[in-house]
Amino acid sequence: MKMISAVIKHYKLEEVRKALTDAGVQGMTVIEVKGFGRQKGHLEVYRGVEYEVKFLPKVKIEVAVPDERADEIVDIITSSARTGEIGDGKIFIYNLQDVVRIRTGERGEEAL
Repeated sequence: MKMISAVIKHYKLEEVRKALTDAGVQGMTVIEVKGFGRQKGHLEVYRGVEYEVKFLPKVKIEVAVPDERADEIVDIITSSARTGEIGDGKIFIYNLQDVVRIRTGERGEEAL
């Protein structure tokens, strides 16, 4: 099993969610995050005062999938989150040792 963690732009969340749902993904976790990469932040003006925003707001999506679907899910997230501009985000793929469904005690892929 794999845990796919994608950091994307806020306004792409609904498009990514719909694409994943259409592909049969039954659940995901969405977290509001802040960070920076190559963008390095930007300047904003608030009440006439200019200040630097060093951490940009993003959304982190986490999806647990069977090994054989990992590449497909990564492709879906990539194509639906891409704008072609700097700051589109990153996808991280982790090996997932085990999953336990709390309600039933099911383990592994049955718990997904």
